Amino acid sequence: MEERKRVVLVTGAEGGIGQAVVTLFLEKGWRVIGVDRRKNQISDNKDFFFIEADISDPLQIEKIFTEAEKVTKVLDAVVNNAAIQVSKSILDTTADEWDLTMASNLRSVFLGVKLAHPFLVAAGSGAVVNVSSVHAIATSANISAYAASKGGLLALTRAMAIEFAPDEIRVNAVLPGAVDTPMLRKSMERGLFGSATIDTRLDNLANKTVNGRIGTPHEIASAIYFLADNHQSSFMTGQALVIDGGATARLSTE
Repeated sequence: MEERKRVVLVTGAEGGIGQAVVTLFLEKGWRVIGVDRRKNQISDNKDFFFIEADISDPLQIEKIFTEAEKVTKVLDAVVNNAAIQVSKSILDTTADEWDLTMASNLRSVFLGVKLAHPFLVAAGSGAVVNVSSVHAIATSANISAYAASKGGLLALTRAMAIEFAPDEIRVNAVLPGAVDTPMLRKSMERGLFGSATIDTRLDNLANKTVNGRIGTPHEIASAIYFLADNHQSSFMTGQALVIDGGATARLSTE
């Protein structure tokens, strides 16, 4: 009997990290359900299925799993990657901007995993990988809502790991540092690294890491795959895996 292909659902599939995740899982022989509020431009692979939805809206999250059920009755993994970032000071951030950030980055995971739960149980041994951020543990000015949402995601990851362990569902988080994505390049507009060109600002940022460079989406995707793959990380749950080129290992006063 032919072995069933494993299935993963990935939110934020059109983003820099999301696209790398989709590509890697397809290369590894998985079926992939990609979710994004932007139209699919990722893949025409026969094992890729796209759902256009905005995860900040609870009704659209329900739509995701209604549509997913047409494709599969099981999910071996869920990668909660979608996020937005508001680059404003605390005093300038509005209540609506704060609420939208929490709805997109934190509430969506709470609601999405609840709906994904029966699919994960049906798989026999499922995995949830939440994409948090180094801003959950060490942050900077003008990004408070994003940092708070990603910090909350770590606490939610631990709570989910405890509650879902009896169901053979593992829940872990990755915390990317500086990764060359459209979101990072947009954040350069905050002026944290001088007023030079974007590439020069990226170089300045790279120099603040121990490795002396910024990461690639594929490097983050590889870590996500490791946590999603029960063959490799079956004894890991409730953990936060930092992937930041050593940036948070160095004292800021050094």
